[in-house]
Amino acid sequence: MIVTQIWTANNYRNFNYLIACPETGEALAIDPLDHRKCLAAAKEAGWVITQVLNTHEHGDHTGGNKSVIAATGAKLLAHKNAKNAIPGMDRGLGAGDVVKVGKTVELEVLDTPGHTMSHVCLLSRTDTPSLFCGDTLFNAGAGNCHNGGHPNELFHTFASQLAKLPDTTLVYPGHDYIANNLQFTLDREPDNARAQALLGEVETQNPGKAKVTTLALEKEINTFFRLHSPSVIARLREAFPDLPEQPDEKTVFVKLRELRNSW
Repeated sequence: MIVTQIWTANNYRNFNYLIACPETGEALAIDPLDHRKCLAAAKEAGWVITQVLNTHEHGDHTGGNKSVIAATGAKLLAHKNAKNAIPGMDRGLGAGDVVKVGKTVELEVLDTPGHTMSHVCLLSRTDTPSLFCGDTLFNAGAGNCHNGGHPNELFHTFASQLAKLPDTTLVYPGHDYIANNLQFTLDREPDNARAQALLGEVETQNPGKAKVTTLALEKEINTFFRLHSPSVIARLREAFPDLPEQPDEKTVFVKLRELRNSW
């Protein structure tokens, strides 16, 4: 499996992805908003885009569909419940489905509601798994729930699915928000030395060559995985004085998401 992360350099700081089979040269384009860059990258590599997959229905992820499909004849895949929001879907996806690319690539579909209720992530069936997570999980952060989602569902996705993936899993999100997200982590957990060190490393990085985190690292620096941290809970109580003495994970997650909305 070959993964190409494409930095769009737009105001939304989107990442697009090409996933290719090295044997056949067939490729899957994930959320190819910048269709020109995606098509150019595929051409340069000698690949043929045969499928387009949208992680969810928002326009900054679907906006390049028409152009890529017109140029390649690719089939369009997305969550099965997004058929009314994403025109021209050829295949609706559900939990446990497999997306095959060429002869060698298999990607398992995870049904991951929260950012929207029709969101999928893809987990590669490789020795070192890769997670293509759209706007569910960001480097050091979590997706918002403003436009068709719900924080309770996002918590459930984190707790019941993402947190249980192998620690070696590589994280490929839909946007480059890592520096800002690390600043939020440090606002919530000022004594997080790992987050502080990483911020110094990435705040001036070239997003065209972005750092790829692992789930193990996310558990160290992503406040939405650090729901038992005494520092996180203590700071949270400053904002929510009625927080229980020993708040449950869901309460901490939802309150953190509420704070992040206006931070």
